[in-house]
Amino acid sequence: MTAQTDIERARFNMVEQQIRPWEVLDQNVLDLLFELRREDFLLPQYRSLAFVDMEIPLRANAGPGERMLPPKLEARMLQELTVKPTDRVLEIGTGSGYMTALLARRAAHVTSIEIVAEFSAQAATRLAAHSINNVTLEIGDGARGWTRNAPYDVIVLTGSTPVLDDAFQHSLAPGGRLLAIVGEAPVMTARLITCEAAGAFRASGLFETCVAALRNAPQPERFVF
Repeated sequence: MTAQTDIERARFNMVEQQIRPWEVLDQNVLDLLFELRREDFLLPQYRSLAFVDMEIPLRANAGPGERMLPPKLEARMLQELTVKPTDRVLEIGTGSGYMTALLARRAAHVTSIEIVAEFSAQAATRLAAHSINNVTLEIGDGARGWTRNAPYDVIVLTGSTPVLDDAFQHSLAPGGRLLAIVGEAPVMTARLITCEAAGAFRASGLFETCVAALRNAPQPERFVF
């Protein structure tokens, strides 16, 4: 059995044992996970972990929030956003660039914001290697919103936020979808907010999870006695 066969078997097991059981059943999403090689978006020393149900460091001595989301969470978020070929997408937190690539393969254009310049540069190289050119990478702090070139059809935050800034939903076009993981450890909720018309929004809780917060994410007001 070749090394490539082993990799493909591991990818198959990731989809069948982790992702499908997490209610990811959209065949277009599942097909994309086979087409776009997750291991290509990791540093060489971490590629053996590409299909493991865990957060993978984006660099040695990675700090909080400097990790790739688990595969099942990336896939579920992509499914819930129902990205269309005409959509303009805003991603907060480029990270490895893998979620960026998944979004770009389904959307018209992705604008991805990353606060760590090193990660943005690495993502640019990986995206270029896969001939993904419908992405604009920007370096900046998007934890409280990113209104440049708004409105967007899809907005996704790849880190959690204790409080979701209103700027995000007001950057949605009518019909647009926003997915954010909101709350504080140990339990957070993935929330989907849909802009039904100008100034009118509908929110729903999708599932519970727990991931590191975006750097500089807004905090709830604390009462001091």
